[in-house]
Amino acid sequence: MSAPAHAADPGGRHWLSFRIGEQLYAAPLAEVSEVIRDGELTPVPGAADDLLGVRHLRGRIVPVLDGRLRLGLSVVPPADPATVRIVMLSVAGQLIGVRVDAVGELLDTDGTDIAPPPPGRASRRADPVSGVLAWQGGFVALLDVPRLCRLSGEADHVA
Repeated sequence: MSAPAHAADPGGRHWLSFRIGEQLYAAPLAEVSEVIRDGELTPVPGAADDLLGVRHLRGRIVPVLDGRLRLGLSVVPPADPATVRIVMLSVAGQLIGVRVDAVGELLDTDGTDIAPPPPGRASRRADPVSGVLAWQGGFVALLDVPRLCRLSGEADHVA
């Protein structure tokens, strides 16, 4: 049986999980470049609220987004600041960082256990949640990375 059409990863194979607030999310591993420690960012004047700033990464200037704001969550300090990481995602040939509260584990699935987003979410075109995976007694929201990063020009101006 093939993976459902709503899955962000057509093969439905490997995902990197991370926590933002109390919710688990995952991005297709093929779109994750690396995970780095959180660090000082340079603010970008006039940028959107969810663009935290930019940072240098091996000679590149990389925009870093606030995962909470991108997902419509309340802005609260993480429970443990020591676990905060930046997940570097490769989107349309660009590197974009997303700040998360903690990185979890690698998830493997054959795609048949991925359900569509909850009612109400699926109808929103820009919604980055592309599916839901039942995992260890809970649920993981699977993300569509290009929708999460919504390249609306901010990365073009700083990269």
